[in-house]
Formats: sequence, C-alpha cells, structure tokens
Amino acid sequence: MKLLTAIVSALLISTVLPCSADGNGPVIKVADNGSIVRTVDCSDGHVLSGSFTIAQTGKEFIRKGHNEFSFLSNGKLYSGKSNWRDIKSSTGGETVISMKSEDGGLKVELIYTSYPGLALVRKEICITNTGIKDVRIEGVNVEDIGYAYDCTHSQIYKTYGRFQTLGPYRGDWDDPLLVVHSPREEGGLAIGNEAIGIIKRTSIFEDGRSICVGTTMPQQDYPFRRWLSPGQSWKSAPVFIAPYEGRDYRRVVNTTVQDYTRKHIGVRIEQIERKPLFVYNTWIPFRTQIDESLIMELADAAAECGVEEFIIDDGWQNNGGSGGSLKNKSKGDDWAINTDKFPRGLKPVFDHMKELGMKPGIWLSVGRLDSDGEIVLRHPEWIVRDASGNMTDLHSGSKSNYTACMGTEWCDYIKDIILHNVRAYGIEYVKLDLSIVTSAYVYDPKHTGCYATDHKYHRDHEESYDVIYEKCMKMFDDLHSAAPKLFIDCTFETAGKLQLMDYGIAKHADGNWLCNVGEDSPAGGMRIRELGWVRSPALPATSLVMGNQCMDQPMHMLAYKSLTGSLPIMLGDPRKLSKEERAEFKAWSSWVKSLENRHGIMSFRQDLPGFGMPIAGGWDGFCRINTDTRSGGLIGVFREGAAETSRTITVRDLTPDAVYSIRRGPDGTEVASMTGRELETKGFRVTLAEEFSGELFEVVKK
Repeated sequence: MKLLTAIVSALLISTVLPCSADGNGPVIKVADNGSIVRTVDCSDGHVLSGSFTIAQTGKEFIRKGHNEFSFLSNGKLYSGKSNWRDIKSSTGGETVISMKSEDGGLKVELIYTSYPGLALVRKEICITNTGIKDVRIEGVNVEDIGYAYDCTHSQIYKTYGRFQTLGPYRGDWDDPLLVVHSPREEGGLAIGNEAIGIIKRTSIFEDGRSICVGTTMPQQDYPFRRWLSPGQSWKSAPVFIAPYEGRDYRRVVNTTVQDYTRKHIGVRIEQIERKPLFVYNTWIPFRTQIDESLIMELADAAAECGVEEFIIDDGWQNNGGSGGSLKNKSKGDDWAINTDKFPRGLKPVFDHMKELGMKPGIWLSVGRLDSDGEIVLRHPEWIVRDASGNMTDLHSGSKSNYTACMGTEWCDYIKDIILHNVRAYGIEYVKLDLSIVTSAYVYDPKHTGCYATDHKYHRDHEESYDVIYEKCMKMFDDLHSAAPKLFIDCTFETAGKLQLMDYGIAKHADGNWLCNVGEDSPAGGMRIRELGWVRSPALPATSLVMGNQCMDQPMHMLAYKSLTGSLPIMLGDPRKLSKEERAEFKAWSSWVKSLENRHGIMSFRQDLPGFGMPIAGGWDGFCRINTDTRSGGLIGVFREGAAETSRTITVRDLTPDAVYSIRRGPDGTEVASMTGRELETKGFRVTLAEEFSGELFEVVKK
C-alpha cells in the first residue's frame, strides 16, 4: 500500500502535458509561487513567451509571443518560433518543457525553477544531439524575451547593476547582473547571467525591445561554441529574472537578488561554516624574497594582530611559476620546495602558524610553466597553442613561460600537485593565480584561448573558452570534495580580465583575489570601498578578496575598516607595528569576529540608505545586516574629505517594533537606542572630526 501511494504521489508531482499543434495547446505555468506567475505558450507547435507578472498586482513585464529562447545549430537559427514537435511539460521541483526539432536532430529542454516567496525565476536550457551527425551549438540565448515597456524611457543599470546607461546595450564579463528600470511604470527587471567569465552575454534592446541572456555570439571577440556528438547533451549555465515594483531599483538587488544568491545559487562562500575574518598575505613588500626565518617572524607578528589565516605567496617553490628568477630554480614545474630558502621544508613554518592559532595557506599558479621545464619537454601536448600552432604564454606573451591548457590532462596533474600540498601540510587556503584562458594585461582578442585541434577536451579555438573554464571549475570542485575545509581563492588573472568576478566563479571558488590596490589610505581605502560598492550586494561580499592594503601603512586602521565591507585581507610587514598598534588590530579583529558570531555578518552586505559610490569629497558607507534573523549587524560610515562633519545614518530591514542598540566599535559604547522603525525613518547622527576617517558600529537587538 505504501509503495502504491508513493507511485501515485510521484505521478501527481511529475505530470506530463502534451502540447497540441492544432492551435488549442495549453499555456503552461512555469512559475507560480505566490510572488510571481510566469507562463509559456505552447500553441501551434511553437514555444513562446506568455506572461510574467507580479502575483498580487498582476503587473506585466514581458511581451506575449516572443522567442522565449534561441540558439544556433550548425549555423541555423532555432527559437521558440521554430516548428517543434512532441512538445511536453513536466512539473516536479522544477518545470521542464521539452521539444524535438522537425527533423528529429535536436531535443531541447527548457528548465524553470522558482522558490517559495521569492519574486524570481531561474532558467536553463539543455540541448541534446539526437541526430546522426555532430552539431555545433553557438550563440545561445537562454532567455530571449520582449520587454513590456517602452525602451526609450527605460534606464539600464550595467556593471553589477550599478551604473546607468541607455539602450541598446550589450553586456560583457562585467555584467553578471543588470537592471532594466522604467521610471514611468515604477518597476522593472533584475537580470542575472550565471555564465562564467568572458563568454557571458546579456543584451538589452539591441533591436529596440528584446532582452537576451546567455552566451557570446559567433561574431564577438570571445565566441561561445560547444560541439555535440550524436547522443551528447550540453546544459547551459542558469540565468535569472526578478521583476519588481517601486521607484528604487536598488531594493530588488539588496533584497531579492541577495536572497537568491545567498540561499539558492550555490555560491561556495555560503558553504563555509566559518568564513575568513582576517587574512594576511606575504606578497607585498616581500614578493619572492622570502625564507623560513622571515616567515616565522611575520607569523609571530601577524598572530599578535589577530590574523586568523596566513598565506605564503610566490617565492617558496623551485620552479619559476610567476616568471620570477629563483636562485635554485628547477626544471620540473613540480612545485617542489626551494630548500635554500626553506631548508627544513614548509612543514615547520606551517606547524608554527597552527600553534599560533592561524590557518596556513599557499600560492600556486594553475597554468603557467617554465618554457624550459620538464613538463614542456615531456608533455608538449598539454600546452596552449596560438593561431600559428606554436606554444604560447597567454598571461603576458613572455618567451620564458608557456600556459598549460586545461582542455588536456594538465588539469589532473596540477590538481594532484595542489592536493599533495594540502594534505602534506594541512593547508586550508590556496591562492590559485595567473592566466588560463585570457589575460588581464594583453588586449589582443586573438591572443586568447587555445587554437589546438587535437586537445582531449576541446575541438577548436572557439570551444576552448568554455572548456577551459569548465575544467578549471571542475578541478575546484574536486579539490573541495577531497578537502572540504579548503578555501580556494581564484584570482582575477585566472578569471581572465581586470577585477573580474561573477556568479560562475563564485559557485566553484570561495573567493576571488579581485584587485591589487597599492595606494596607502585614504586613497587606498576609498578604492577598496568603491570596488566593494560596485560588486556587492550583487555578488557575495565576502568572496571579494581585495589586496594590497598594508598593515604597516600610516592610516592602517582606515584601510582595515574599509576592508570589513568585503573580506579583510592585509599585507605589509606587521613586524614594523608597535605593541600598541598590534593590540589595536587585535581589538578590532576580535570585535568583528564577535559580530560574525552574533549576526553572521559575512553572509550579508547592503547599501547604506542615502549613500552612493564612494567619491572624493563625500560620505559613503555600507551595512552588513542579517536580514534573515534581523538580529542586527555591522554598519560602516566613512568621511572622504567631505565638508560636512556629521551625517544622519538610517538602517533598513530590521524588526520595526523591536528595540536596537547602536554601539561604536570596538569598545561597545552605546551611541543610540531606538526601534527598527525609528532607525529606518529617523536614524542616528554620526560625527567624524577627521577629514579622512571612518567608524564601524554594531546594531544589535536588545
């Protein structure tokens, strides 16, 4: 009886609804969760956009009868307006609409997912080659919809949903999130693209009305392509659309998009039980000039400052890696320890860090090889090829280095190297660096990807982009599976463009070394806050690893406070700090840790109401309020040379009738006590006497 009940329940959950071709086919609800309703029209052998509305008001956001999706197969355009047969839908945890091409050569599945109480729909497309010949898939638009409102009077917010422009607009690697806002209609759409790196494309109004979200097109600099053999399938990265009402477009990003990113997208940083709170890295000022004695001294000083994770950057290894000249550089590319610098190996220094209460970490390059190393001699088939078939270095074009191709067995070789170091020394942080698919510093689009046609995992140059990213991210997943506590820092150089970070990377790497801000504060602190403001709250703030602010710079505490809006990581020489300065760092880092313990602040970041991008002569700030528990969180307020010495600070997303205490860090002095409603409508006053300064506050429910 129990078995029969289970079978009946499964059938009810996963119903199949055939769509007829006689004009009377059903309109399928692909999302209906109480917040939004979305439909697709499967009449007449087509699969077209139906409606996309806010459930409570019925406000419409898309045009009926649009393509719904589109892609190229062997150069032929397929879309929802093409003729399809065997159209079916099934509903379980997600809604799937499947169809077959007229000639039977392709099967296409559209996969829609919605979440209880969240005004957002996630969508994927899966394409299967059901024919007898290979097919070439290009130019995929997972979403291909028509906007319901006049594009002439709509505003587009590009670059992580931050900067206004007017259409038409074609988004690139810096556009994992865009917002289309209609001031006349007081609403719009937040549009997310979870494709990775340089192969993402989101176009708005290129034909005056359409919104397309998916991959780059064949005519672009970094064209997407996947080859499918008979029986083979390819599934796209997800995209998402969140309709909203209201005049303030930023609210949908600070609420719906943040909730989706934190709870549903699967970002790695949210899978870490204990997130990094204070990290030290050796790169500045020491670069490759490090040894055992220096590291031991730095570790002692860093621990006194409250540092929790200590990362040894480039210079510990025999092989060149970053192209730096090392005294006893080997020809192995095997990441053996430089025993001139570390005669006892790395274990003693890592053990010392652990004894001091710090987690050890290490830097490696995932793709750069010495051109005269043994790997190049033994495995030339692993090396990236240029358009002429020659081995090449994607990072800088250097003749002394080559780039290994992730579309070969190299990805397994370097994974084993990383795992060996992790297991041998108890490493819990790896900074994985340098170019694998494109360079952040070379601007020739032809000097990208791999042109080899005999590499195991990609057939040609176009396919290499997606495959290299895919294999690298799969390697990250394998590393996490083998070492669940490992924090993987994928640098922007590995991502492929200056300061590039997106959802595709965040789902596989815990963090991204986003930048190298070398200016001392106040200029450096403002740049850190600016970079954080631009990319969050669209992306997980704690995944943004921003160097190179130094612990021994004159305004080091302003730098540290600025970094609390993302992931606090500092460099420099902590040995130069006085006993009092080390104690100050310890007090602040302990205070931030206490906020994380009480509120989980590292999972959140919102805009500070009434404040915009950090600029010279202004005020800026951020919130890290736990919007799930509404217990409170962190508030950062900064004066960047402004004439005004004080500002009123308001805070949203707290319990209206609950009473909250606002306490200055790190000593906990109460500066105000008011309800959540009062904090939102009246706020509290902050005075900063110094022209360039900042304060951090805790807001906590009494």
